[in-house]
Amino acid sequence: MMRTISAAAPAALAGAAAAWFLVFFLHEPVAAWKAASSGMAVWRDVLFPALLPFLVVAELMVGLGVVHFFGTLFDPLMRPLFRVPGAGGFIMAMGLASGYPVGARLTARLRDQGWIGRTEAERLVAFTTSSDPIFLAGAVAIGFFGDARTAATLAVAHYGACLLVGLAMRFYGPVRDSPRDPEPSPTVPNAPESANRRQAPLVVRAFRAMHEARAGDPRPPGRLLEDAVASALRLVFVIGGLVVLFSVLMEALRAAGILRALEAAVGAALRVFDASDAANVWPQALAAGLFEVTWGCKTAGEAAAPVADRVAAAAAVLSWAGLSVHAQVMSLIGRTGCRYTPFLLARLLHAALAAALVYTLGGAPTTATGASAGGLPVAAFDHASDFPGGTPAAVAAASTATALLLAGTAFAIVGTLRLGARVVFGRRFL
Repeated sequence: MMRTISAAAPAALAGAAAAWFLVFFLHEPVAAWKAASSGMAVWRDVLFPALLPFLVVAELMVGLGVVHFFGTLFDPLMRPLFRVPGAGGFIMAMGLASGYPVGARLTARLRDQGWIGRTEAERLVAFTTSSDPIFLAGAVAIGFFGDARTAATLAVAHYGACLLVGLAMRFYGPVRDSPRDPEPSPTVPNAPESANRRQAPLVVRAFRAMHEARAGDPRPPGRLLEDAVASALRLVFVIGGLVVLFSVLMEALRAAGILRALEAAVGAALRVFDASDAANVWPQALAAGLFEVTWGCKTAGEAAAPVADRVAAAAAVLSWAGLSVHAQVMSLIGRTGCRYTPFLLARLLHAALAAALVYTLGGAPTTATGASAGGLPVAAFDHASDFPGGTPAAVAAASTATALLLAGTAFAIVGTLRLGARVVFGRRFL
């Protein structure tokens, strides 16, 4: 009897959620339409012009072999630093350049072909899931914050924390999966080479890898450009659909009072830590960013709060990535036997580290042009005027609240995800 109830629970849960969503559409059609229109406007005015050119260029980089060049350069760093095979350099280059969920897709491909073990795949996807530079600089810094100087701070905090997560994940799991990983495929940048080729300088080998990758792609330049544009358009439209879907979902949660309760809980926690200024932006930004990264960053950029708190909240949301990206990653890594929990924990750590790095970078003295004393244009704000209370306790409070909020809300829904995983993906992998 209990086994029958347990087996029927996921289907019942999914059916109840769909029914609740349908009731919201029928009861609040105007609110649902406005939420969808707002999501469409963000996609049309911000995401489409910011992402499409970069995605086309990224596709061209793959076809021309440029990514193989950088993957070969990263190859000697991957095993000693991150405890992943050298082929991970290729995935790291693509993940950082193209944004989520490209790293997860490429990791799943290597895992399917048996070139990396499960634990190595979990390590790899943990730190190759990041925002792409064009979205970070174009959509967030310029589109939402209206200040290009903010991009430097966001980039250093987001990608710096990403590398720190990779270093932390090297201590996750055994040294090597069992059974031992097979030799890499010759199509991967870590392919076995002859003794003479291994003795060549690294840059020479990188150029050789780029040449071989381009020679292995028979498409002429015109066809390469056509395919790049078509692929970029497909991905941009998928992103647009997710933005619209999660915009309506957040409106439904707002109508049910769930988002307001979450915002109130986070605001109360921040005030306990004597970070009242941060309470003006963190609750709203993280409640929205919990589901969709675009709306979380937009909320942070438009909040009436000190710039430092807004940038830190945006960095945390970018690093958390939103449950819409989590769903994409789950669909990719779940079928390879990889678990979702390490990825979830890595995203929580990434968000907390990124927020802490923003506050750390903001503490550097700035010149009139926004450059620090060391020459790095780290921020468009200074420590004295923009930080909550200007005290280490307030800085620590905001970073701690970030981790507490994301950890609490994420683990609160993990139970639901565990039940729905079998319905959506046909297997349990959480």
